[in-house]
Amino acid sequence: MITIIQILQVLIDAVTLIVIVQVILSLLVSFNVINTYNEVVRSIYTGLNRGTEPLYRPFRRILPDFGSIDLAPFAVLLTLRILSIILNNLAAHILSGTPL
Repeated sequence: MITIIQILQVLIDAVTLIVIVQVILSLLVSFNVINTYNEVVRSIYTGLNRGTEPLYRPFRRILPDFGSIDLAPFAVLLTLRILSIILNNLAAHILSGTPL
């Protein structure tokens, strides 16, 4: 059971990193620091957008529209952090042998 929790924790960490990289790359593209005319940049940018869009979509339906500010990545990161805390507490209960 602990192994499954550790695998889930690694997946949560990987998704968190992908979301952070996507947000940073999106900001750099929107401020014209990075140019999307470069094929490598464009492929990374579109790949990250396609990968994170299914995560953002449910939060975008719930959150109000703030114009050009997208709070969906923040909501995803907050949700991932909450899941991480729950998994850590579950692992602690399993290791200590105390009932939930």
